[in-house]
Amino acid sequence: MSRVQLALNVDDLDQSIAFYSVLFGTEPAKVRPGYANFAVAEPPLKLVLIENPGHGGTINHLGVEVADVDSVDAEQTRLATHGMATIDERGTTCCYAKQDKFWVQGAPDAERWEVYTVLADSPTFRAEPTNETSACCIANATQTQP
Repeated sequence: MSRVQLALNVDDLDQSIAFYSVLFGTEPAKVRPGYANFAVAEPPLKLVLIENPGHGGTINHLGVEVADVDSVDAEQTRLATHGMATIDERGTTCCYAKQDKFWVQGAPDAERWEVYTVLADSPTFRAEPTNETSACCIANATQTQP
């Protein structure tokens, strides 16, 4: 199963949870301090809310959640055959989950997309602090050339 992920910065997590619960007719799948996510069945969507006061209403990052590590690897290989460089993160902790993923940057607008699978739940948002401009744990990643 694959679904698009949309990670939004929000000013007020509680108000945003209330709004998106009504909009999509479902409760959050996970709520942690400063973070919530929804596994929306229709349309297939992973909606992530990251409390980031002063930046509400902006995109934090985009992604595609896939079923397993083999799917992550297959997508990374497919993009490499098209000459796209990726940034690899394996066994990382991000968004209260242990994940295997990679990042790819859009052209020409530089939007960041992650392709990932969740390996397990995590009690922490990330393994270690990253710089403020990173999308979750991207600062810990290493770039892979095609």
